[in-house]
Amino acid sequence: MTKPPTRIQQRNRAAIMSAGLEMFSQFGFRGTTLDQIAEAAGLSKPNLLYYFPSKEAIYTALLERLLETWLEPFKELDPDGEPIEEILGYVRRKMEMSRDFPRESRLFASEILQGAPHISTHLKGDLRMVVDEKAVILRGWIAAGKIAPIDPHHLIFSVWAMTQHYADFDVQVRAVLNKADTFPDAAAHVELFFRRMLAPEAKDH
Repeated sequence: MTKPPTRIQQRNRAAIMSAGLEMFSQFGFRGTTLDQIAEAAGLSKPNLLYYFPSKEAIYTALLERLLETWLEPFKELDPDGEPIEEILGYVRRKMEMSRDFPRESRLFASEILQGAPHISTHLKGDLRMVVDEKAVILRGWIAAGKIAPIDPHHLIFSVWAMTQHYADFDVQVRAVLNKADTFPDAAAHVELFFRRMLAPEAKDH
């Protein structure tokens, strides 16, 4: 039987993950070294390698944790709930995550831009399965006339694109708006956008 990690082991592992996130989100996978991560974590390189056998192992663990965190609110989409409010609830959660986890969002974007070499299996597996499952729910709401007719997959992509923009392009948004905190206005805009788009009467003429 495997012993549970000690408090020190949990702390060291968390420190490595936090340091890895900081380094990878700044310098990317190729520009980051194990020495940089070890120094940022306050550990020796041999001590770091006790927890993770390679730089790639840290990077992959970060991406897998991120995908799990991002999918959690999506999995909570309730087929028996009020459709527009269920979708808007997910939009709100995604905006909050963009506000609270910008480094994770940029790390994920960087991985995707590189062709997703470390998480392509997860994208084609877990992610696709959850998206297809929720697309069935969205089609049911469309068929029942509860939301406007719109391609479910592209609706999901639109939610991701709009919400993650405020994390990935935060510097640009703040520069253009000349404001330090852009999220309250952004969240209100994004919610209004999707509320209008999803209204059942919003059909092509």
